[in-house]
Amino acid sequence: MASLSKQVEGTFLGFDFGYKKIGVAVGETLTVTASPLQTIRSINQSPNWQIISKLIKEWRPSGLVVGVSRQADGSDNPVTPRIIKFCNQLEGRYQLPVYKQDETLSTFEAKQMLFDDVSVNATKLWEVQDQLAAQLILQSWLNDQIKGQY
Repeated sequence: MASLSKQVEGTFLGFDFGYKKIGVAVGETLTVTASPLQTIRSINQSPNWQIISKLIKEWRPSGLVVGVSRQADGSDNPVTPRIIKFCNQLEGRYQLPVYKQDETLSTFEAKQMLFDDVSVNATKLWEVQDQLAAQLILQSWLNDQIKGQY
């Protein structure tokens, strides 16, 4: 396996931004794997910066990856400007590189994976679907980094 450039080595946190909640995943370039971490409830449709700060302090990531949602034709959808604002806020607050990753259908795919698991009830679905979407976003980004090295 090709090694990653220094700028993209290490641990990364991935985010699936939403008005009511934000899914978070953690991934590592060494293993090229991402795992769901937690779901953060927003406060009045704003990110809960206290919890995000705690996660950044705990994991000490090399960078952050945020899923950016767009229409099928590539144009912005209603949430895209809020996602871009969230990216800018992350970069400004934590002085870490923020990488944007296409998240087309990540939440839909996460829900499908959970619906296929008959043991998942509605409460658990609400709790984990955004974490799983964040994992899919981060995993896609990690995979793209490896592809770019060949």
